[in-house]
Amino acid sequence: MQPEHSSAGNVQLRKSLRLWQVVVIGLAYIAPMTVFDTFGIVSGITAGHVPSAYVLALLGILFTAVSYGTLVRRFPQSGSAYTYTQRAINPYVGFLVGWSSLLDYLLLPMVNALLAKLYLSAMFPEVPEWIWVAGFVTLISLVNMRSINLVANFNTLFVAVQILIMAVFVYLCLRGLHQGEGLGTAWSLTPFADEKTQFSALMAGATILCFSFLGFDAVTTLSEETHQPEKVIPRAIFLIALIGGVVFILMSFFIQSYFPTMDRFHDHEAALPEIALYVGGKLFQSIFIACTVINTIASGLASQASVSRLLFVMGRDKVIPHNVFARLHPRFKTPVLNIAIVGFIALSAIFFDLVTATSVINFGALVAFSFVNLSVINHCYLREGRNQGLANKLKYLVLPTIGFCIIAMLWLDLDEHSLLFGGAWALFGVFYLTWLTKSFRVAPPTYIAE
Repeated sequence: MQPEHSSAGNVQLRKSLRLWQVVVIGLAYIAPMTVFDTFGIVSGITAGHVPSAYVLALLGILFTAVSYGTLVRRFPQSGSAYTYTQRAINPYVGFLVGWSSLLDYLLLPMVNALLAKLYLSAMFPEVPEWIWVAGFVTLISLVNMRSINLVANFNTLFVAVQILIMAVFVYLCLRGLHQGEGLGTAWSLTPFADEKTQFSALMAGATILCFSFLGFDAVTTLSEETHQPEKVIPRAIFLIALIGGVVFILMSFFIQSYFPTMDRFHDHEAALPEIALYVGGKLFQSIFIACTVINTIASGLASQASVSRLLFVMGRDKVIPHNVFARLHPRFKTPVLNIAIVGFIALSAIFFDLVTATSVINFGALVAFSFVNLSVINHCYLREGRNQGLANKLKYLVLPTIGFCIIAMLWLDLDEHSLLFGGAWALFGVFYLTWLTKSFRVAPPTYIAE
């Protein structure tokens, strides 16, 4: 059974991105200041050991990042886990992995719009909430429609602002700790472990914190817009995961040192404003909240750019309507219709609450991470026969197996709502695939460039 090939002529994205631009887009997608949004929740789960939960999450992500790098060297096309699984295992599995990933990718711009609404409504309660959502979605959509380079340039500025405000935060934490706040010292390892530490609790926290890393892999959807993607994208993936992880661990260490317990907070799930207030006072709190809005804009730009490219690749393959999703603007060479569709979905932030929106995010990410590790084993170790010698066994069997096992442990702690909604979405994908392939008698179509 051979796949039905589709050809799209000159439907090509414009190559313009360099390594630093890809890294910046990935860091913006990750949104370094996310550490403040999830801190209260995870601190409660881990009994005050958020940094250790980040370490566990980072370990799984880094092993998986190596697998992404291995596959992008062999398949330097956009599409991320969808493309890699499609080529490395088979088109059926590839479609279902891409379909599962779509759920997360489609919802992330909406989550950013929802966060922007919450932050701005807290600052300006007299303004109707729908105005903030509409303004946010319009801004990120127009920038994305114009150029991926414009997205990179905006995100360079936004990431720089985040790093600056976090540096100020660390300075204020150090000053407070030396004055007797929290643990009273910045040299204690208590935030990582003490007699109350439980590994199961750390794993539960790490599962939630995987959400913080979403985006390190999304830059693979920019492969066809990157110069020498087989070299640049693997480096970018690893740098994004590593830099993001170091920032998360460092920031959570100082927050946890300053707030060893959550007793001072009125709302653990929305502790960010109180954290800024206690550390730096009213003025710093205002500046800090303003920077969180910048954080959501940066992440919104990057997430919308990534999902629009994934839709473009799936449309180009004709596994979703080609005439809708595989179209590029003749001048800008961006998938403007896909960007508009994602923007329209993001407008649903007017009606959603944060708990419901984020409860389903991790499902597709864990599906993608799991199958990317399996794809390396299947394609490189088995299909290519790279199973001789210690180096090959380490790179193509041991490392992806470790990555898969760590991700598998995260599956065990996945929220039941995520499993329910994600499972329903995946089941719908199975029904759609059954129809698309005429009850699996025909393989899903795949794109071949002319």
